[in-house]
Amino acid sequence: MRFAVLGSGFWANTVHAASLHAHPQAELVGVWGRDAAKAQALGAEYDVPGTDDLDALLADVDAVSISVPPSVQPDLAVRAAEAGCHVLLEKPVALSVADADRVVAATAAAGVASVVFVTYRFRTSTHTWLDQASRMSLVGGQVTWLASTFAADSPFRGSVWRAEPGAPLWDLGPHALSLLTPTLGPVVAAQGARAADGTVSVVFEHEAGPTSTVTLSATASTLSAGEDFWVHGDAGRLVLLPEDGATAGEAHAVAVDELMAAALTGGAHPCDAAFGAEQVRVLAAAERAIEAGSRQTVG
Repeated sequence: MRFAVLGSGFWANTVHAASLHAHPQAELVGVWGRDAAKAQALGAEYDVPGTDDLDALLADVDAVSISVPPSVQPDLAVRAAEAGCHVLLEKPVALSVADADRVVAATAAAGVASVVFVTYRFRTSTHTWLDQASRMSLVGGQVTWLASTFAADSPFRGSVWRAEPGAPLWDLGPHALSLLTPTLGPVVAAQGARAADGTVSVVFEHEAGPTSTVTLSATASTLSAGEDFWVHGDAGRLVLLPEDGATAGEAHAVAVDELMAAALTGGAHPCDAAFGAEQVRVLAAAERAIEAGSRQTVG
């Protein structure tokens, strides 16, 4: 399957393009960027053309792997789907419910496959953890993700959208939801608060009765940084342990495999555009809850 990478930043280079370049069944054939010079420079690293002519590139590929800010992604995803390209999306799919729904509608109308790349969902350890959780009677869970996004050695320190006040929720929240909703069920309501340093804490109510707590920060000290994921129930607490040596590139390669499989069979992937849109609905409710200081339903 012939792929183009849409984006020319750090993540587009080190994860999306690198993964596709090394993939045994996928072929990286081009890079698009809003800045033609940056797109050409990235393309040159992998010996493929770089361009700012999106329509020409879409006409030459079967699928796209998108790595751009979430405010930019919906328009690109819609154009790619309308051109008949399967789409590998980044999280969050969009920053508004309306934009997320546009992506869902476009992929459905075009009959193309879609997958949202939430890193943990494409790791072997997570599949094992989800299988174990499915055999438990669960009452709750917790996700804590403390990131040092703007530390001097962080590759994301120059990310403009991650510097916005709501960014920890929208940047890290999809990861949390990708683990909590398949184990505890759909989220129906949220309430939360934001600390002075931007750290957000949200309590989610799940449809069948469980609750979960999520704490997310982009401004944690490097000594505090880390991730913890667990659910609990009748068989105790089930912790998702880090997968030693796992890389985002390896997870991306699995996402590429699964997008190609969905394209071949015509089936819906569990992490498709509709999954991404539901995450946006939950995050929008959580954002409203934080701003209003009151419980908000997902809708």
